Amino acid sequence: MPERPASILLAPAGQIYGLVMSVRNTLYDLGIIKAWRAPAPVVSVGNITTGGTGKTPLVDWIVKFYRAHGRRVAIVSRGYGRRTKGAMLVSDGSKMLLGSRDAGDEVAMLAARNPSAIIVVAEKRQQGVELLMREFAGRMPEVIVLDDAFQHRKIARDLDIVVINAQEPFGGGRVLPAGRLREPIRGLGRAGIFILSKVVDERQAAGIVGELKSLGKPVVLSRIRAGELVSVGGKGDIGDGGRTRALAFAGIGAPQGFVQSLRNADVEVVESRFFRDHQPFTVDSVKAIVTDSKRLGLVPVTTEKDWFRIIDDPELAAMLVAAGCRYLPITPDIYEGREVLEKMLIDLVSDQR
Repeated sequence: MPERPASILLAPAGQIYGLVMSVRNTLYDLGIIKAWRAPAPVVSVGNITTGGTGKTPLVDWIVKFYRAHGRRVAIVSRGYGRRTKGAMLVSDGSKMLLGSRDAGDEVAMLAARNPSAIIVVAEKRQQGVELLMREFAGRMPEVIVLDDAFQHRKIARDLDIVVINAQEPFGGGRVLPAGRLREPIRGLGRAGIFILSKVVDERQAAGIVGELKSLGKPVVLSRIRAGELVSVGGKGDIGDGGRTRALAFAGIGAPQGFVQSLRNADVEVVESRFFRDHQPFTVDSVKAIVTDSKRLGLVPVTTEKDWFRIIDDPELAAMLVAAGCRYLPITPDIYEGREVLEKMLIDLVSDQR
């Protein structure tokens, strides 16, 4: 496939950015720049490309795994798209303190899914951990999960989990802004374990697994498991008894994956309206979705993450509740190498009791 003109024009900028990232990583690798050590084991979940790789569902899975083993867990995230600044407590492990506007949509969703987890947002993750140390000095979490932190090297981590999207594993091979790589591909050598996510084609996945295993790190395979459609009106899971005909809408990095998940859930996607990742919904955009859904006799269906972005705006939420909107929850189905991942996670906290 020929390169797009924009990629060619942006290639010099990508080379400069890649060089800056390489120098920075080398300074960390040599210990010239020291990483700060948190008072608890740290698991980082990140990726090497922009866009939807499935990090948030994996963070959710890891938190649930640790909670099932009786461990106190904290999530520290940047809180992308929030209107607030600085380090802020989103959930104290008993109640949610901030909504999606102040915490970010993904973080709000994680807080709702994991009410017993402590959750902090902070652009500077060290400040987030320091907030934990102040607020929970007598009951510090036993493990800290850093969300989207592979390139955030100021905090030392005990396990670096890198999520690779099987549909577009290496971002076209070019560094931002020419491509989708956040840093040169050789940065993958820092990973402790790879999660190949969104696997659909086993033969395609086998080739990517071979490339990743050449780096000498374990590779875990995961696919998306779609749940039942949930009514945003609070009626719980919906079992229609027939196939839902939907107008799918979302503002996410990889909408084609959402469409595939809907199809896997036996939802017929008749129409779609997609927006930029994390793009705020407006009254006009939601009105258009509701109007088109009614005109075509379709059910408006969105992602769980998008619903958590919408729910903080009562006017938008009311419009979609009245329209019978639903969202699709998803979870990772880790079907190969799960025992390797679980052992690595348990080993981090095994000497704490």
